[in-house]
Amino acid sequence: MEEILRVDNLKTYFPIRRGVLKRTVGYIRAVDGVGFTIYRPQVLGLVGESGSGKTTVGRTILKLLEPTDGRIIYRGKDITHLPRKDMKALRSQIQIVFQDPQASLNPRMRVGTIIERALKINTSLKGHRARDKIIDLMEKVGLLEEHYNRYPHELSGGQQQRVGIARALACEPDFIILDEPTSALDVSVQAQILNLLKRLHRELHLSSIFISHNLSVVDHFCDDIAVMYAGKIVELAPRDALFRFTRHPYTKALISAIPEVGKRRKEGRITLKGGTPSSSNPPSGCRFHPRCLERTDECEVKEPEFREVASKHLVSCHLYGKRI
Repeated sequence: MEEILRVDNLKTYFPIRRGVLKRTVGYIRAVDGVGFTIYRPQVLGLVGESGSGKTTVGRTILKLLEPTDGRIIYRGKDITHLPRKDMKALRSQIQIVFQDPQASLNPRMRVGTIIERALKINTSLKGHRARDKIIDLMEKVGLLEEHYNRYPHELSGGQQQRVGIARALACEPDFIILDEPTSALDVSVQAQILNLLKRLHRELHLSSIFISHNLSVVDHFCDDIAVMYAGKIVELAPRDALFRFTRHPYTKALISAIPEVGKRRKEGRITLKGGTPSSSNPPSGCRFHPRCLERTDECEVKEPEFREVASKHLVSCHLYGKRI
């Protein structure tokens, strides 16, 4: 398979400034040494609790945030420190669908104009050719031609998200970052949007990162899954392997919390005490050890290596010190 994106030891820190002179007294380590590879056509699910750094990874790859360290390789080209003018030319190939469709659409623009702006900025299409392209995109995402002249507030949440998807597809990208595209929608609408995205990926041979806190959604949509905790990936594996041969204690806890029909609320559930550690002052050793039910003395002092413990199955945990 063709490698489309590789991320090596990616770090994104935000300075903490205090005092009258706004001196830097520390850093928020939102993303702290993340790495993975995506091939075409492949969907990588990025899951974890709120504050784990999922969205920051996506925005750093898009260069909406500047990385502190590491490398971002897109189609064999290092874009980590690409100048703004060169990155602008690359925008048509890498797009994003935001979490909140209502907040990501300009309320003063009609649907047709919102999609048309993406075409104007990134392509040479104008006039009737641009309108025909827009109508075709709207049909692909399940919108009617009558929605062309409507404003975002006149649409439902699901329809607004379809506009966001059409805008992302307008430039015919190779790679899309889906930042929790269904979390702001009703459950019934979530299923419709997920099925739409799955069909579009199949038809257009897209690759993407699907950011979510919902493992059930990721299981339905993704090929590989990376589990993030406190700015780091703690487990990365193909979807089936992650659910059948779960390794990391944190992943086990997340999977145990997935609701199942006929299952009592607390039956088989792993309850973690405490919350996600501070990104500005993470604990020593393994960042998960204060909440881990399987921790050892080594976990408190030594950070575990992110290593392969089975074919394509990587884990950052002292319980798996060598390949199995």
